[in-house]
Amino acid sequence: MGKKREEKAFQSDVKQVLDLVINSLYSNREIFLRELISNAADATDKLRFLALSNEDLYEGQSDEGIEIDGSEEQGTVTIRDYGIGMTRKEIIENLGTIARSGTKEFFRGLTGDQQKDSDLIGQFGVGFYSAFIVAKKVVVTSRKAGLGPDEGIRWESDGVGEYTLETVRKKKRGTEIILYLKEEAKEFANLFRLKSICLQYSDHVSIPISMPKPEGATGYEVVNQGTAMWRKAKSELKAKDYKEFYKSLSSDSESPMKWVHTKAEGKLEYTSLFYIPSRAPFDLWDRNGKSGVKLFVKRVLIMEDSETLLPRFLRFVKGVIDTDDMPLNVSREILQENKKLETIRAASVKKILGMIESLAKTKEYPKFWDTFGNVLKEGVVEDFENREKISSLLRFSSTNDSNSLTSLKEYVSRMKDGQEDIYYVTADNLETALNSPHLESFRDKNIEVLLMHEPIDEWVVGHLPEFESKKVKSVLNADLKEEAKLDQSDKHDSPLNEKQKKEILSRLKASLGDLVADVAESHRLKNSLVCLVSSEEQMSPNLERVLKAAGQEVPVSKRILEVNLSHPLITVISSVQSDDELKDWSTLLYEQSILSEGGKVGDPAGFVRKMNAMLMKANGADT
Repeated sequence: MGKKREEKAFQSDVKQVLDLVINSLYSNREIFLRELISNAADATDKLRFLALSNEDLYEGQSDEGIEIDGSEEQGTVTIRDYGIGMTRKEIIENLGTIARSGTKEFFRGLTGDQQKDSDLIGQFGVGFYSAFIVAKKVVVTSRKAGLGPDEGIRWESDGVGEYTLETVRKKKRGTEIILYLKEEAKEFANLFRLKSICLQYSDHVSIPISMPKPEGATGYEVVNQGTAMWRKAKSELKAKDYKEFYKSLSSDSESPMKWVHTKAEGKLEYTSLFYIPSRAPFDLWDRNGKSGVKLFVKRVLIMEDSETLLPRFLRFVKGVIDTDDMPLNVSREILQENKKLETIRAASVKKILGMIESLAKTKEYPKFWDTFGNVLKEGVVEDFENREKISSLLRFSSTNDSNSLTSLKEYVSRMKDGQEDIYYVTADNLETALNSPHLESFRDKNIEVLLMHEPIDEWVVGHLPEFESKKVKSVLNADLKEEAKLDQSDKHDSPLNEKQKKEILSRLKASLGDLVADVAESHRLKNSLVCLVSSEEQMSPNLERVLKAAGQEVPVSKRILEVNLSHPLITVISSVQSDDELKDWSTLLYEQSILSEGGKVGDPAGFVRKMNAMLMKANGADT
């Protein structure tokens, strides 16, 4: 069979990433070995799993682990595995395309900090290309398990812009990577240096990693412990052990915020180790992104599927679940429906929520909430069973103290005598929420209101009807009737009598026409002139804005314009005789109410013109 050799160009995005890797990320060069070992371990795990149903993939050869070698004379580093290997197509897909699902996000996430930027390598699936930090040329020879010896593929590149492919003969399955080191990186050809890096980052890897025996001896020896760290007793482990394992598991250079290590015994035995990172991964808001939790059965990696192992609202959690109580010969589809796995999943959720509850009692919780709070909120909607527990973990700003966060439990403990409901206001930012005219009556009566200003809050609060038997209500609802429960002794008197009130409300309603459902007297406003309110059945204006921003069609919703008939300007407005002038006033009031809740008016220039005309007239100027 003749050799087939061809030259291919990298995708344009790949060239950019290669340039970044080769010329910028030098602060932590040794990570290349960590990434290549991780890839080799994954390839071995994949073979082990597939061989459960097809032993022929072993080709009569044992599982020989990973081999690492260095030659100071030749200036090379070699990483060899006997895992699943790659076909020609897979090599093109995996080595000719970087971060296929996240290249743009990769560039968007660059910080300018070399140490932090180097961590991006692992987070965006470009680990292989970390080899070019130290290598001037990389040669990859691979053969897929189950294919013939003549179906090996050799990939070669200097990382500049092209790579070559060649069909070669490869007797054993798996992949061999040879790095031809740059002059300034020749230190990595030293076996002692390679061993120290291997032990620092990959000592826990359950697959044996072998290196040449000391000078004078022949053959290879295993250098890593090769034991699953999470299977050790907690008494045998120190904080340093947990932190180092986390870093190798997550490709994160920072230590985790918190972790929980559990060994469950009884009818179902399993071990779990979960971590809360100190910082958000770059794909945090990708609900279909890669899971941070791995499932092992009898130390064989079975799946990495967050929706099966953990719900999506816990996608920021990293860790492992390991059990011997499941058959290895089942398919992944059957495993997903396995009752034992459902039990482990439910227990894991409770264990993680318990860990977060513990964290909530510390000074670190504000940092956690700022980083992962909006993701955790999704659990209120998605996890009915644990809704109460998740709700207790929620934190919001409030009119009690807008600069700090409060829990729903703390809010309830501060409720006034006779207060039956928990009140909130939604807006697109904290300042708008804090200055909402709907809060005036509540402030006047010293009733605390939660300030919800994240886009997800609208979705969450719609699935949180009550907390500790207290109804959760929006201050924007027209049927709130708070005035009936509050002391009205200090209620402002209107300069208008009852007949005049009815007349001006009727005229404003007629002038606004179909823009509003009604115009009514407000009992919630103290300083502001107008506000818009909704019924409980109606969509809030903030939710409307969120949905429109997401490109969704929103049905037209007419709301009630409430007018503060005690406001000084009401005398001026009620004295207007001209229908055209009243039209200007009513439009101005309506648009003012939209702006006060953070909305946008259809004609900003027209609003300014009308407002200026009113100001000039008030000052006796000729408009």
